[in-house]
Amino acid sequence: MDSDALFSLGEPAAAPSATAGPGGVDGFTAVGDDSPLPVRMRPASIDELVGQDHLLAPGAPLRQLVGGGAPLSVILWGPPGSGKTTIAHLVARATDRRFVAMSALNAGVKDVRAVIDTARRQRRAGGPQTVLFIDEVHRFSKTQQDSLLAAVEDRTVTLLAATTENPYFSVISPLLSRCVLLTLQPLDDAAVRGLLRRAVTDQRGLGSALTLETDAEDHLVRLAGGDVRKALTALEAAAASAVAVGTGRIDLATAEQAVDVAAVRYDRDGDAHYDVTSAFIKSMRGSDVDAALHWLARMLVAGEDARFIARRLVIFASEDVGMADPTALSVATAAAHAVEYVGLPEAQLNLAQAVIHLATAPKSNSATSAIGAAIADVRAGRGGSVPRGLRDAHYAGARGLGHGTGYRYPHDDQRGVVTQQYAPDDLVGTDYYRPSGHGAERSVAARLPLLRRIVRGLSAPASRPDGPAPAVNGRHPSGTGHTGGADEGGIDAAEEGQQ
Repeated sequence: MDSDALFSLGEPAAAPSATAGPGGVDGFTAVGDDSPLPVRMRPASIDELVGQDHLLAPGAPLRQLVGGGAPLSVILWGPPGSGKTTIAHLVARATDRRFVAMSALNAGVKDVRAVIDTARRQRRAGGPQTVLFIDEVHRFSKTQQDSLLAAVEDRTVTLLAATTENPYFSVISPLLSRCVLLTLQPLDDAAVRGLLRRAVTDQRGLGSALTLETDAEDHLVRLAGGDVRKALTALEAAAASAVAVGTGRIDLATAEQAVDVAAVRYDRDGDAHYDVTSAFIKSMRGSDVDAALHWLARMLVAGEDARFIARRLVIFASEDVGMADPTALSVATAAAHAVEYVGLPEAQLNLAQAVIHLATAPKSNSATSAIGAAIADVRAGRGGSVPRGLRDAHYAGARGLGHGTGYRYPHDDQRGVVTQQYAPDDLVGTDYYRPSGHGAERSVAARLPLLRRIVRGLSAPASRPDGPAPAVNGRHPSGTGHTGGADEGGIDAAEEGQQ
């Protein structure tokens, strides 16, 4: 089977015992002097494990798992380099248990059943408990995961599964309910720095043969992004470069040359995709333009489909900006067109402009709330027949059915608005749209109450002491055409004042 860069996985049924040759453990390749630095520096005991203090308390499930205190089936969920395979290796060292490792990348149901059958026979014969480690378990199909249920349920095997994907999405619920979920966190900079320094001095690592300068160390920590495997791999490459030129120190130039570009942690089909997208949207919604540009850059550098980004912008323009800035939708749609017409890399400029516009625009979710409330009423069965005056009357015989009878044409009224029932009988007077007071929507909020009063035939409020009633659609209710100033309630004039 393939290697995950920390250890090599053997065939599931290759080794029948807890040990597999000198220095090796069932399913693992023995560590040698020529093994990669991350493999050589793998913790020899749970006390050397760093960065997961929340899981290392006395009596915690992780300690029970590593110490063999209880046959708990566990799913380890965490980003690359957080210690999942290290924990598997520590579990494998428990000599009173048979340990079998397999990778979901190339193991199938037949392999799983072979391990389970062997484990069942050994248990019946009084043999040791079997721990089955499955790396990348999220790559198993539903059928493959189903094949584990009975054996995990009756503890024929103790399952130890590792995944970088959200198990609530990638692991079937019956299997998840039979396991303890342990969430591993990305290592912080201090933890990565400590492991780098240990690797420089430890005899398993560089053995103090080289020194790591502070600025080079800072560079490696920054590029690692919480992935200790990446940090140690970069250190090994930098050390090889230093030895090649005959120097005893690793400086910044050497580290930069050995590690050209940081790999962006982003899987277009995985959990990071959803997390980064969520952060992107929430940053724009929160009007943090700088954070929004960072997440945009993260997606672009990682190779995200620019059309996906553009679609999110178009949605956001109506969902979160809406009527507070009606031009936002035009800007987002233009950016989406530019992506198709221009393409990357130049289209990143169009996307950035749209992100800046949307993040800095006034926000209103009134359109989102309005359509949501309307859809909820429809699904609840509210809304009767179309009022007779609104029904289609253009075909022969329609008038005889009463279609269109009593319909009032709004343009015939000097105000452009008439009293008339437009909603079904059981929804008359229902307000779905509730404008905010942000940006351009302020003028709509001022005009809407008067529109609703006229349409619904409600009595007008008492005369205002500070001036005439507000204008409707540019026309004063008196028919004089007076629109008034903003302080007089003139709606169109107030709207112009917002431009």
